[in-house]
Amino acid sequence: QVQVEESGGGSAQAGGSLRLSCVVFGYSTSNICMGWFRKYPGKEREGVAIIGADGRSTSYADSVKSRFTISKDNAKNVLYLQMDSLKPEDTAMYYCATDLTSTARVGPPSQYVSLFDHWGQGTEVTVSS
Repeated sequence: QVQVEESGGGSAQAGGSLRLSCVVFGYSTSNICMGWFRKYPGKEREGVAIIGADGRSTSYADSVKSRFTISKDNAKNVLYLQMDSLKPEDTAMYYCATDLTSTARVGPPSQYVSLFDHWGQGTEVTVSS
């Protein structure tokens, strides 16, 4: 059984940084595509960043390019999202998810939301101005 658990959310000032972590249980991250997504109240979940099985192929939403970095440690089965230069509009619930059917996805992350199959409970990020 695959389980996904996020951590690392919290509060930050605009311009600050946070790092989210996501541990996967029951499946090797070295074989799958993974991603970070976020959800604003009353809106659909949107893609933030995805990373391929090899840890080298990445794709980002335009709104976070050059500010956020997705990475993973396959030896530890952990996915990360380093968030720098945070903005108040980054305030949202952040989710980690696996895509067991793919080793890589290209293109904007939001077009793949429905293809990701195992989701964590989410971790909240609040950025104040």
